[in-house]
Amino acid sequence: MEMSRLSDLLHIASKLDPQLAKDLEREIEPLQKRLPFGLNFERHAPEAVELAGHRIRKGNKVRVLPPRGSTERGDQRLWHVDSISSGIAEISTPNGEERETQSVPVEDLVLVAEFRDRIYPGLRPDGSVERGGDKPFHTVINGENFHVLELLTFTHEHSVDAIYIDPPYNTGSRDWKYNNDYVEGDDLYRHSKWLAFMERRLRLAKRLLKPEDSVLIVTIDEKEYLRLGLLLGQVFPGVPTQMLSTVINPKGASLGRDFARVDEYVFILYIGRAGVHAETRDMLDEGKNNAPSTSVKWSSLIRGGAQGIRTDSPGAYYPVFVDPSRKRIHSFGEALPWDRKRSQVKAPPGTVAVWPPNHPSGVEGRWGIGPSKAAELYAIGALRLGRIDLENQRFPLSYLSSGIMAKVESGEIITEGRSSDGTLIVRYPAGSKTTQPKSVWKMPSHNAGEYGSKLLSAMLPQRKFPFPKALYAVEDLLRFFVSEKPNAVILDFFAGSGTTAHAVMRINKQDSGRRQCISVTNNEVSADEQIRLRSQGLRPGDLEWEKLGICEYITKPRIRAAITGLTPEGRFIEDNYKFVDEFPMAEGFEENAAFFTLTYESKWLVGVDRAFAAIAPMLWLRAGAVGSRIDSIEGGWAIADSYGILRDLDQAADFVEALRGRGGIRIVYVVTDDEGRYQQVADEIRGVETVRLYEDYLRNCEMTGDF
Repeated sequence: MEMSRLSDLLHIASKLDPQLAKDLEREIEPLQKRLPFGLNFERHAPEAVELAGHRIRKGNKVRVLPPRGSTERGDQRLWHVDSISSGIAEISTPNGEERETQSVPVEDLVLVAEFRDRIYPGLRPDGSVERGGDKPFHTVINGENFHVLELLTFTHEHSVDAIYIDPPYNTGSRDWKYNNDYVEGDDLYRHSKWLAFMERRLRLAKRLLKPEDSVLIVTIDEKEYLRLGLLLGQVFPGVPTQMLSTVINPKGASLGRDFARVDEYVFILYIGRAGVHAETRDMLDEGKNNAPSTSVKWSSLIRGGAQGIRTDSPGAYYPVFVDPSRKRIHSFGEALPWDRKRSQVKAPPGTVAVWPPNHPSGVEGRWGIGPSKAAELYAIGALRLGRIDLENQRFPLSYLSSGIMAKVESGEIITEGRSSDGTLIVRYPAGSKTTQPKSVWKMPSHNAGEYGSKLLSAMLPQRKFPFPKALYAVEDLLRFFVSEKPNAVILDFFAGSGTTAHAVMRINKQDSGRRQCISVTNNEVSADEQIRLRSQGLRPGDLEWEKLGICEYITKPRIRAAITGLTPEGRFIEDNYKFVDEFPMAEGFEENAAFFTLTYESKWLVGVDRAFAAIAPMLWLRAGAVGSRIDSIEGGWAIADSYGILRDLDQAADFVEALRGRGGIRIVYVVTDDEGRYQQVADEIRGVETVRLYEDYLRNCEMTGDF
């Protein structure tokens, strides 16, 4: 039947039964959008998410939680909050002829957001780790990624250089949720649900990428790669796209009757003038690589492994005396006899004694070499002191092993001189030949078991995360596109274990870059863990539940561990980085990271400037996530390192005068409902972007939510 004929019949129906006509029109609309060819699928609107722990207000949509201790699914109907008094909510089923009402304690309700709803997002600060001086902050946002992407359209529209995502592979083994339910392998709509889920997020992601030069990278396996390729073509029409195959599990995985799968796929979309930078390494054949990395490995002075205990080599248990004021090694003490205590050893004036830390087993550890060898290496610049952290009493020590020194003496490793502290500056000869990277990769460093799971286990002992990506695989992928962009912004909205942010930190260290990564993940608890927690009477939103979620248990601790070099238990990470840049993981990175949780604000409170605390972090993000953050304003205006906020226009003259004496200001926010006065202030502030609050924010919110 032609659509024009259907339109005529709908018009007639509207005269007889307006509600029936509306229902029919809603069902027909998806058919009108279907393509005559290409990828057609049910869009399953609206997708919805339960928001445990978020405040419930009058007018919200909610679900009633099952009783504590129950592992049942519970009532999946949506209810409308009519009123709240003394902790009791009066709720009713919206619309419908058989309207139901009931009184329920607010603590037994959970907020629900449908993706077609307008939301007014904010952020709640959840701490930070700062070792990077004035470098921009990496950010981790705990929240539903669709809603966080909506938030980012206000802070980062057309501002992202690279998006890397590793979405759910839709294996059918309860590895992802749609509408708060795990998608099972026997779900007839499994593939269309996955496509609807991905399409909504990709359309928002498209608004964030720089149209003139950016890249989208998506990893996937054989379950959905064909559908994903078609979907990417529809969301990004005309954008050059390529698919790589990369070996991630050389041992292979098989069901017994098929070929053992060793690889997965990577889709790359080249937006604008984006392109791959040539490499010195052959990504297909490691044996053909032109030269080893120019970076030389410095081994941690701490002896690791089973032999890293004092009883194994008593002569390697001695103090290293460090002068914190000069940031230098003063001398090396003698091995401590068994009948003496460490407290009996007196450090030379102005120094502190640095002893080997305890072994992970709890017994005394030891250094990797004895005191005489350590003094010998220090004298020739082959033993060094890393960045001192007095607050945590960290004095990282590393040295060039005998194997490395043999290469230095033979000339295989080049000595270029000495640094300011007398340390040798050594490197391998740089490769002289570059090659265009191949579309099939077979790199030992991309082994997901070795450099994904095991590496994560070294950083977060006893904590498990399913199938983390190999750190060096993500690092290599990103380097091809951001190596010449030292200030690039990278986004991962399926952040999981935080590998992407970790990879960005490594790239920064290799070239002193100031790149920043935005990591987005929810705080979902695994399916099996949920059953256990529910049987204990716990619910989402409870502290004991939330602390075991992905973001709180894995993502944030991994980012902290990467930067500080310490495990969550406060011990040095006992592993070394390999390949392109080799050094002890215990040294950490000179980076900053800030953590946030997504919040849902009232449009009215935002509009009357009563939700500033929630909006404030977004203003800082839009200004580059660098330097200090304005979390409150005492008076009519405030200026931070990269932005300013004018709240009282009667103080505009003082504000503009203060701005003129400041460098590095990227953006100015003006809080006013008066368009004329806003333009007046904007005209006085030349050369700096101005944004009107809260008009621009609210307008942006109105533009989203139509998925």
